[in-house]
Amino acid sequence: MITRVLLFIKHHLPWVWQLVEWLNARLFELLHRRRMQRQTQRAFAEFSLEGFSFRPIRSEELPQLMALLERQGEARLHYFRPHDFTLLSLRRVCANPAFLMFGVWDDHGTLVGYFFLRCFWNHRCFVGRLIDQPSEGQGIGRVMNQIMYHTAWWSGFRCMTTISKHNHAVMRSHQNNPHARIVGELSNDYLLVEFVS
Repeated sequence: MITRVLLFIKHHLPWVWQLVEWLNARLFELLHRRRMQRQTQRAFAEFSLEGFSFRPIRSEELPQLMALLERQGEARLHYFRPHDFTLLSLRRVCANPAFLMFGVWDDHGTLVGYFFLRCFWNHRCFVGRLIDQPSEGQGIGRVMNQIMYHTAWWSGFRCMTTISKHNHAVMRSHQNNPHARIVGELSNDYLLVEFVS
């Protein structure tokens, strides 16, 4: 129920959503940020993939993230809109303590993946990920999932996402994900999915 209300506010009342985001960021920072940072470091230490580096994205690396997003084209980004993709928007998101931005770099130093935890003070977080098409099929997504899920679980958070029923590639990948459980249906043919340990 809370998720439906928040999604309605986000998509129909942007000025109210900005207030919700600001309040949530302050509450998350006060109540959970330190523990989440410890568990993020633990997850990065535990899960890895040879040939790739997984770590938080720093503000000076946002132009690399923008370049990764621009390489994808509209079709690949159709269902991936966690925030706006302008540099100003990316800076705002990066400055939000409740939005944890992570990246994957190949051994040439190119950013080839972006994933995140969008955390809420009530012990819920939403995850999302994007892998550059030439880097798909190399195990990057599996490690992204391990880092996101375990950071959430170890921090005492429910780990969730929303998926469009029309996003066939993601629907197929989640059918094979042993952690994914559909917990609700949302408007516009979206599903609310929880990842459980």
